[in-house]
Amino acid sequence: MKLSRQFTLFGSAIFCVVVFSLYLMLDHLQLDRTKNPSSGAGKLFHSGQLTILQEKIDHLERLLAENNEIISNIRDSVLDLSESVKDSKGSPEVGNQSRVGYPELLASPPLVIPIQQEDCHFAAKPYNKPADGVQMLDVYDLLSFDNPDGGVWKQGFDISYNENEWDTEPLQVFVVPHSHNDPGWLKTFDDYYRDQTQHILNNMVVKLHEDERRRMLWSEISYFSKWWDSIDSQKRDAVKSLIERGQLEIATGGWVMPDEANTHYFAMIDQLLEGHQWLERNVGVKPKTGWAVDPFGHSPTMTYLLKQAGMSNMLIQRVHYSVKKHFAIQKTLEFFWRQTWDQDTTTDILCHMMPFYSYDVPHTCGPDPKICCQFDFKRLPGGRISCPWRVPPQTINDGNVKERALMLLDQYRKKSKLFRTHVVLAPLGDDFRYNEASEWDQQFQNYQKLFDYMNSHPELHVKAQFGTISDYFSALRPAAAVDPVSNTSPLLPVVSGDFFTYADRDDHYWSGYFTSRPFYKRLDRVLESHLRAAEILFSLALASVQKANKWNDFPSLENYKLLTEARRNLGLFQHHDAITGTGKDWVVVDYGTRSLVIYNPTEQDRWSVVTVYVNTPRVRLQTASGHAVTAQVSAVWEETTRASREAFQLSFVAQVPALGLTVYRLTEAVELRTVPVDYTFLKQHEELSVDSAEPFRVDIPQDDSLPISIENPLIKIWCSATTGLMERVKYKEGGVEHKVEVGFVWYGTTSNRDKSGAYLFLPDGEAKAYTPNHAPVIRVTKGVVFSEVTTTYQHVTHTLRLYNVQGIEGQSVEISNTVDIRGEFNREIAMRITSDLNSSDRFFTDLNGFQIQPRRTMAKLPLQANFYPMTTMAYIQESGVRLTLLTAQSLGVSSLKSGQLEVIMDRRLMQDDNRGLGQGVQDNKITANLFRLLLEKRSETFKAEESQPEWSYPSLLSHITSMYLNHPVIPMVVSPNYDSLTFAPLSPLRAALPCDVHLVNLRTIQAKEGAGPSHEVALILHRRGFDCEFSNRNMGLLCSTTQGKLPMGKLFSELSVQSVTPASLSLMHTLDGGRSQEEIQLKPMEIRTYRVQLR
Repeated sequence: MKLSRQFTLFGSAIFCVVVFSLYLMLDHLQLDRTKNPSSGAGKLFHSGQLTILQEKIDHLERLLAENNEIISNIRDSVLDLSESVKDSKGSPEVGNQSRVGYPELLASPPLVIPIQQEDCHFAAKPYNKPADGVQMLDVYDLLSFDNPDGGVWKQGFDISYNENEWDTEPLQVFVVPHSHNDPGWLKTFDDYYRDQTQHILNNMVVKLHEDERRRMLWSEISYFSKWWDSIDSQKRDAVKSLIERGQLEIATGGWVMPDEANTHYFAMIDQLLEGHQWLERNVGVKPKTGWAVDPFGHSPTMTYLLKQAGMSNMLIQRVHYSVKKHFAIQKTLEFFWRQTWDQDTTTDILCHMMPFYSYDVPHTCGPDPKICCQFDFKRLPGGRISCPWRVPPQTINDGNVKERALMLLDQYRKKSKLFRTHVVLAPLGDDFRYNEASEWDQQFQNYQKLFDYMNSHPELHVKAQFGTISDYFSALRPAAAVDPVSNTSPLLPVVSGDFFTYADRDDHYWSGYFTSRPFYKRLDRVLESHLRAAEILFSLALASVQKANKWNDFPSLENYKLLTEARRNLGLFQHHDAITGTGKDWVVVDYGTRSLVIYNPTEQDRWSVVTVYVNTPRVRLQTASGHAVTAQVSAVWEETTRASREAFQLSFVAQVPALGLTVYRLTEAVELRTVPVDYTFLKQHEELSVDSAEPFRVDIPQDDSLPISIENPLIKIWCSATTGLMERVKYKEGGVEHKVEVGFVWYGTTSNRDKSGAYLFLPDGEAKAYTPNHAPVIRVTKGVVFSEVTTTYQHVTHTLRLYNVQGIEGQSVEISNTVDIRGEFNREIAMRITSDLNSSDRFFTDLNGFQIQPRRTMAKLPLQANFYPMTTMAYIQESGVRLTLLTAQSLGVSSLKSGQLEVIMDRRLMQDDNRGLGQGVQDNKITANLFRLLLEKRSETFKAEESQPEWSYPSLLSHITSMYLNHPVIPMVVSPNYDSLTFAPLSPLRAALPCDVHLVNLRTIQAKEGAGPSHEVALILHRRGFDCEFSNRNMGLLCSTTQGKLPMGKLFSELSVQSVTPASLSLMHTLDGGRSQEEIQLKPMEIRTYRVQLR
């Protein structure tokens, strides 16, 4: 898809405008309540860090009164913090502090998170595969992945049948007309709509009304809504009547048909919700069936979301050809797809896997594409497209109808032999089909003649008709003896796992798109975080407005329209041809005194490092209550060895309440009040000249052979003095040191005719080591807030950073790679991490940030087949240790050797890979990839367990680290226009949510009439599954686990919950449970949505 730069600019603008205006509104209302305490609207939180922390501690005391040891630790932390506050008031100027020491910048919260024993049972329970179960890992072990010639069905086998097989039970055939409309691929979204989509939909209304036996399936609501806005009420009524009569079905009903490899589950839910809410408001439709013919591989996360949205059935297409063949031989192409952790049928959804190569007409009626193509009547002689097999379709008439009907029936019968019932599905469509009225006539008139002949000859034992996908499943369920209550069938198996990595033929694995255009993948994640932040703040602001009855003070309609537009733009980006595809953006605080508002978009109270850019190192930083804050000042390096004299980095540890805002004051000072970092520069065998600026101290040692090290209170890492790359890491608490080496490698592309492109990864063999032409410049930075090692190569600027924070951010190594391969020719660059862990051929990758999928590196597969999508994390482990790489962008990952993790960071490819795009990947941008590396020790109790389970879960530390990485705190410098206002901190929650509960979104629901907001919000929660075998010490969190229980009446500090109504994921259905729930409870891994009214 050719991405519009407007999406990028518009997304950024929406966040800046909406978030800050929401904060101003909340702040205004809070100040209003302070000025008028009799209003009863609450008090202003202005007591500073100690008060906020004490309130959280009081809450924990009530929850954990029985745990005296933990309470004692918390009280000690408060005393330490009190002393540190007293010391800061009476201490000399901050600038006089020693530059050598590394003080604890904030007192340590409790050492151990209180985890209830029951919350550990979920991840520890044994895996019980159903008797009729199919685990995809076992299938991959079983398959040889060869590709013998199968005859007319090249990737399959010959199919035969007995003429009398249908004598007692006739064959039932459903031909499903459909048109797949990509919201941007070779053309832009608007160009496709103008040239094709609007004509498809206009023709649909006319042609379906001509004959009530006709059917049509539609999926993409982004197009449908644009068309709906352009048509009159008469045509809208006609569409509604088609839906009511069952002639038109909306399948899935998301804003787009999303990619399932690179997308984060937040965005998958958001686009599904946007589509379903639009359908409910405008058409009154509730989709029942999922339809996914074009995503390049399929994830069980999508099946879970469809099930939670209230759907019962789904269809998939792009699955590895060897897997399709295996399922066809076993007659398991229809199955119940179950989540791996599910021990019953709760998550089961009935799935149909299309058996053949593609979803176009030549590959859907049966196994022989040469014959099926003859029944694609758009290819009649004289048209713009023809059959590649050079046997064209024939217009059906009385003279040929018998011969043609029997030929088509033969294909239907052969296709039915791959399934366990006599119900056959035959999709009839392709990309942007039915855009001309003539095609509607050609397809529907000729097929109806064929159906009439078949149905009028009882000796054929067949009933053929047009149908929708739900018509098909309605016939399939009784045929397969599916119990309507238990949702089980004696005929259909249960399948668990995923369908990655996809290959459509030979060794053509679609693992390239896991990384293609990484700049946009990183941008997507940033926009997701910003949109979520704006959604939550808008919902809180709107509820505060309602409570204070200040409607005229808040532009709710204007802001809500901006949010809606942002949702839809983000939704478009989740399309399977979009996300599958660095500039610095910082504001210099340039003069005077500025307020710095920092927003925490996570549900946990947080101590995080914040960096802003200032025009002088002489800055004084204070909290809203006037307490001095230790801040580190660093240079901004315009070139490798030349520092800016106009801009500086100011870094400090901010304390921000859950979902809240904290205010800091930046004031230009006469003297140095910040703590400058120290720099050391190295370059092997060459003299260096560094152009620095005051107040930094720069050292260029004569002996450049000594190892480099940096450390914080928890971790120490050693780097090579030659390469600047990490070699070893030590976690101080256990004292264990591990080899963890970082390196870079190149992949080329094969010399065969088919080469790597936007979709395919076809390397020319194993990777070759990255060997720079010149020794890199290594810059070592040591400071009170963070220390780092930055190595500048020709194609990569690589930074390892340790934060001096007692908490989440101090527990891992931050890795940043700024990649620039714009001058390369057919090369791909990867980061390889090599450790001393004995991980064998096992590794683990996440699926959509939602769940973990175990992987095996298979020597029988080509190298490119062993790469998988990594949305948020991947890890390797041995019995006592786990090494996790957490990522802030979706990329392709593998573990090609024991102890290794390898991530493709960017790809530059000069040719098309013959998958329809018509171009290579040559629009590379300088891209910043961001990671965290986490080494965790398994608890002694579990060390002896060597078995590799069929499932796996991240640790609690890994979950929270990933959340912090993908949802960083957001600093906002207050414009001079608002200098007259007094800003106050905001703490909307009474306490942090349970450690394992994630607030996916707090999204205001659109009103039933008009474009404005309603008085309800969608509260979407996810209870994470986590592994208790790993330490939960020193995480700096003020939370506990509660067996998934959440007291709704005590959730918010200022707002009250008026009603809570359980709903399906996308709000299509209201679930049992009533409107008044004092407490809700989530099962492990469960995502739930609630309609909530706040006041």
